[in-house]
Amino acid sequence: MLLAAVFTANAEDAQYQDVYYTIDINHLTAEVALNPKASGELFIPEQIVVGQNTYTVTSIGDKAFKGCKNLMAVVLPRTLQRVYRSAFEGTGIMSNKENWTEGCLWIDSILIATDKNIKPRFVVPEGTRLIAAGAFAGNKTIERVELPACISRIDHETFYNCKNLLKVVIPSSVTSIGEDAFTNSGIYLTENKWKKGALIIDDCLVATNADLPEKYIFKSKNPIRLIAERAFSDQKKLKTVEIPESITAIPTAAFFGCESLTDVTIPSTVREVGNYAFYDCQLLKNALLPNTLERLGAGAFYGCINLKEQVLSDQIEVLERATFFMCRGIKNIALPAHLRRIDAGVFAGCSHLEAVELPKTLDFLGEQVFAGCATLHKIVIPENVNQLPKEAFQGCTRLYKIVLPDGLYAIGDGAFEGCVALEEINIPKSTFRIGKRAFYNCMQLRGIALVDHIHMIEESAFMECKMLEEIKLPESLKVLQKGAFSQCINLQKVILNTRLKEIEDGAFFGCRSLREVQWNDSLQTIGVEAFMECKYLRTPVLAPAVQIGKNAFKGCK
Repeated sequence: MLLAAVFTANAEDAQYQDVYYTIDINHLTAEVALNPKASGELFIPEQIVVGQNTYTVTSIGDKAFKGCKNLMAVVLPRTLQRVYRSAFEGTGIMSNKENWTEGCLWIDSILIATDKNIKPRFVVPEGTRLIAAGAFAGNKTIERVELPACISRIDHETFYNCKNLLKVVIPSSVTSIGEDAFTNSGIYLTENKWKKGALIIDDCLVATNADLPEKYIFKSKNPIRLIAERAFSDQKKLKTVEIPESITAIPTAAFFGCESLTDVTIPSTVREVGNYAFYDCQLLKNALLPNTLERLGAGAFYGCINLKEQVLSDQIEVLERATFFMCRGIKNIALPAHLRRIDAGVFAGCSHLEAVELPKTLDFLGEQVFAGCATLHKIVIPENVNQLPKEAFQGCTRLYKIVLPDGLYAIGDGAFEGCVALEEINIPKSTFRIGKRAFYNCMQLRGIALVDHIHMIEESAFMECKMLEEIKLPESLKVLQKGAFSQCINLQKVILNTRLKEIEDGAFFGCRSLREVQWNDSLQTIGVEAFMECKYLRTPVLAPAVQIGKNAFKGCK
């Protein structure tokens, strides 16, 4: 259940000028998505406007235009950071030989693809903006490639399966290398290129194999200046790693799934830990982050169930989604002093997290942010946070105290679902919405004042709040939604507000202790099974025009 929102909270589909995009609502970026009917000539702008936001187009996605035989030309923006070769496979652009020059397909100074007509010894010209992911993949002609100083990234599978490729000159301008960039190339398949289980090209560690020792110490003629994405992933024997001071970034999925890894030494030179860097390293206990760290990527320590301690640099302003998801060993964590946002699921499943102090600078909490933190007992929400997201504290079974900010306007769906120790909560005067199942099964909730500005109490909002005894509905409420107070077995008295027009199906179903309802003259509809099994309810005095649903009072003796 915790996974439901964690990886989808940031992405949405959008259409702009007949082109489909996937937008990242947090980082305000956009990727060209699947456009199977694209044809003619397309212009991809640098920015698109969706709703009230402007998004920068940074990527042409995998297979974006694949198979579009009638797509003959496209103009690509200067803002692109990634392009996939697969985006143009089967298009009119790729099939038109006039678009190729000496075995290369170029679009707006981006090297999209190569074929057998390329020169075996190829120098990528200066002025090349990007090299597409997979641009050389499977090319049997190429033997040597020299990259220009203007290239900063070798994307994933760039030289995949280039069986005759024995040399690539990587300039110092390259700061990242993608997954499988050299896998199954001639370099990769040459045994003497490997040293103690590692493949190093121009001081870049690009891959490891089964010969990697349990304790890996970086050694080469010159300092290793970067590690490729997934370079150590799924190494089953690796137990300890000392990252050298020549490294400034631990890339995406670098140690993904290293099931035996227990200790990692991270130097002060590291400024960034990429997405899923230590994903599912279940035995990892020690990986202290330096106080110089500027970015901690999404899912960086996802599933590191034995990680017991972590220090977060004050330079970090955003904790990206699922950073510490299921890190059950963490009991306390000090958050950065200038932290602005905590994205979806960052601490979800941290079942031993006892206390956390949210900084005053915080203005955003993501969905399921503390869901499943079973030992978290109290928390104060900073004043700049204006809404509690969906399932924020779902399953926090020991949470007994929470302080909400004065400016809070919404409590999201399932925000406190299953918080069985929560006894009371003060709803701020600014709150206008209490979402579906917001307090479902808060069985110790005894007192709650529903302020008069609340316009919505949604479906099953207080279902199975078994210790509630009296409820006064807020004056702004016109409709009480389905099952709002169903199975509140100790609820004895309900005061309806003067503006309430409708009580929906099952709103008070099973409230077996309910004896008194103070009815109003504005009520027009009582839904199906609304008061069913409220066996001690006194006979209501209702206006003749009130519509009463089937079994609305069944079992009311």
